[in-house]
Amino acid sequence: MKPLDLVVIILYFVSLSFLIWRVSRRAGGSSQDFLSAHHDLPWWALCLSLVATETSTLTFISIPGVGYTQGLVFLGIAAGYCVGRSIVAYWFLPMYTQGALTSAYTLLGRRYGASMQRLASGAFLITRFLAESIRLLAGALPVIWLFSHSGMPLGRWTVLGSILAFTLVYTILGGLRAVVWSDAIQLGLYGTGAVFCVIFVGSTLSASGWHQAWKAGLLHVFHPVTRYNWWHDPFTIVAAVIGGAVLSVASHGTDQLMVQRLLAARSLREARLALIGSAVVVAVLFGLLSLLGVQLWISEAGRSLDVLGFDSPDALFPHFIVTALPAGISGLLIAGVLSATMGSLSSTLNAMAGASLTDFGPAPRRWVEDVMRFAGYVPQALSAPRFMTLFWGIMLLLGAALFTMGSKSAVILGLTIAGWSYGPTLGVFLCALFLPGIGVRAVKVGFVVSLGMMAFVLIGGQMAGFSIAFSWLVPLGILFHLGAVGLARIPYPERTGPQRAFKEHHDE
Repeated sequence: MKPLDLVVIILYFVSLSFLIWRVSRRAGGSSQDFLSAHHDLPWWALCLSLVATETSTLTFISIPGVGYTQGLVFLGIAAGYCVGRSIVAYWFLPMYTQGALTSAYTLLGRRYGASMQRLASGAFLITRFLAESIRLLAGALPVIWLFSHSGMPLGRWTVLGSILAFTLVYTILGGLRAVVWSDAIQLGLYGTGAVFCVIFVGSTLSASGWHQAWKAGLLHVFHPVTRYNWWHDPFTIVAAVIGGAVLSVASHGTDQLMVQRLLAARSLREARLALIGSAVVVAVLFGLLSLLGVQLWISEAGRSLDVLGFDSPDALFPHFIVTALPAGISGLLIAGVLSATMGSLSSTLNAMAGASLTDFGPAPRRWVEDVMRFAGYVPQALSAPRFMTLFWGIMLLLGAALFTMGSKSAVILGLTIAGWSYGPTLGVFLCALFLPGIGVRAVKVGFVVSLGMMAFVLIGGQMAGFSIAFSWLVPLGILFHLGAVGLARIPYPERTGPQRAFKEHHDE
């Protein structure tokens, strides 16, 4: 690490701290403002925050590696995302903007009761805990690697704790308002870094290198569909567009992490602008990072990752940042890695705190206040959301410290984890929207059974060496849910003949 890199990183953190201080001063003193910013944030800031939240380090680190090995395939996923978000903008957003909601699952509570709301929110918390633990670790590993190769070895706990501590400070101080504005700055930082890398590497490439990349299929957006790959390859046109669309409906239509930002918009029109705009921005970002991966493949003459000495595709881009970029720019990209990690982490902390306090009744808030009184503190208006944010921060730190990264791409691993609950949750929302005749019991049974089936598919498939593309996990979860709902609605056959006689005799 060069001195100029350290200066750039320090300047970034100082500037971000100043921004957070200014925003925190404007934050209101109510729990409503902490969790929803009084529904008064501009659409373009929410748009950038949506992209920063969904992309994170998994995107920034992993997609160049995917581009190196498989080409521009994430652009195909982005096409599916555009379709899915259009559906959410048309069908889901009008429901959310009808009331001053702070949780996506409030709608399920109004339709099916508090227990269904708690079930869906609990699944969200579990999924987000696992996925964000992976994201936090994926962001820390390049930093650990960087310092160890600079003669300043730092342990995992030190790096994870430092990232989390800084993120917790501004999330606790400013709430959703600080999270959204810091997300916008952080996305601008690593987006600018991605543009520079594409220009920097592209200026050194020849036309023959691009021809070789075309012959190798790296400039294709979709993989061809065959009878053998349609169910385990997420990058065929069917899996990317249809599966990606359904995945986007689930993530941006039912996941509190994304819906919370849309609920903070000033109007339905601005919420739709933020959502559709995020689809365009994420497609551009996916394209830049995928193109960078192809450019690195050309510059390395198509050598495999094993030949380059990398255990996983996620190691490619961090190695490029610290070895190939000029001084200062390398520091900017390192700050970008940290930004991607903190942007996703702060959003997750705020969303998990909001879900914990909104979807489980008054019990969590009373529990926090009792703990504070026992410790000798007088509870304030923001005590509960701030304490819950701190609680989930500690849990994520423990989760990230205990995880290990294998050879699988982090972004695909994160999407696979999210697929566990997305399908069943979207199934419940579809029942609430389009099948009003289905009762509460059938929906609950379908939700619990489909979560169990999805866990069996993911864990059992991993143990048996069977894999299904992450883009098909959400449709599969929906099918499991609707199938279980249908079975739960089948009435028990009425007892006749000897069975009825035995029952009547037993009752007497």
